[in-house]
Amino acid sequence: MGNTINNTAFNFPNQKSVYKGKVREVYNLNDEILVMIATDRLSAFDVIMPKQIPFKGQILNQIAAKMMEATKDIVPNWIIGVPDPNVTVGHLCTPFKVEMVIRGYLSGHAAREYKLGKRTICGVSMPENMKENDKFPKPLITPTTKADNGEHDEDISKENILSNGIVSKEDYEVLEKYTKALFQRGTEIAANRGLILVDTKYEFGKTKDGKIVLIDEIHTPDSSRYFYAEGYEERQRKGEVQKQLSKEFVRQWLIQNGFQGKEGQQIPEMSDEKINEISDRYIELYENIVGETFVKSDVSDVMTRIEKNVVTFLNNYNITEI
Repeated sequence: MGNTINNTAFNFPNQKSVYKGKVREVYNLNDEILVMIATDRLSAFDVIMPKQIPFKGQILNQIAAKMMEATKDIVPNWIIGVPDPNVTVGHLCTPFKVEMVIRGYLSGHAAREYKLGKRTICGVSMPENMKENDKFPKPLITPTTKADNGEHDEDISKENILSNGIVSKEDYEVLEKYTKALFQRGTEIAANRGLILVDTKYEFGKTKDGKIVLIDEIHTPDSSRYFYAEGYEERQRKGEVQKQLSKEFVRQWLIQNGFQGKEGQQIPEMSDEKINEISDRYIELYENIVGETFVKSDVSDVMTRIEKNVVTFLNNYNITEI
């Protein structure tokens, strides 16, 4: 488990502040650009697990970079460059305080709500007589609030977002348009890999000149759920569990061991064997989602590697002109 990335403590040129999220650490340079480091921390049910997963940060960072590149023709994004396997550098943006979740299938949180008898989620109706993992007639946008670190994201309706002034009507319509277009593109990319993009979330922000751009990560196993397309229909017909590519396998293991992030629950102990199994699953996710063999980065001195790569990248730019 050595040489994973947990907490970082860099001091980059023109550094003003550091924000530490659940799995990412974001360095603000000159109030102009952000250096986002994907750690190997594992978060589930909005709780950070005690142990890190080897190569998880690299996997998420590289999937997100490739997916941003594959969607930049339909939605502008925040990225300037990817100087290290675990690092993305981009423009400082003001994030919208909502996450745009879009669901093509009755899975995960939506399925858990459905089993409780609920037929609306985030103010959006769900059809009657659906089975878990059935496809919705059309994708549903089910936003959540963007929680502070350590807090839980909460479902919220479009109506509440607008009435509470969280996002303006004009901006929200742009977020909806971009969310639908991204999900369509993601669905097409997944289909080419023999996968089904089940649900995902997108985060957006505004640049200093007021342009709405895509930020954070997209179409990664932490932000999305994928099924294998082959055998999907047969498994649904037989009422079998779908074979999926997502972080849901971690959530299910935690649930089986008595943990759902609720007060008073203990995080189960993860053995080295379990940690390596999760790492191998993340590599499988990468290779299936991206369609390329995963190449492990050199982690013999990972902090020095990151610092050197980032500083070299920054030295090639005048920050105020990026």
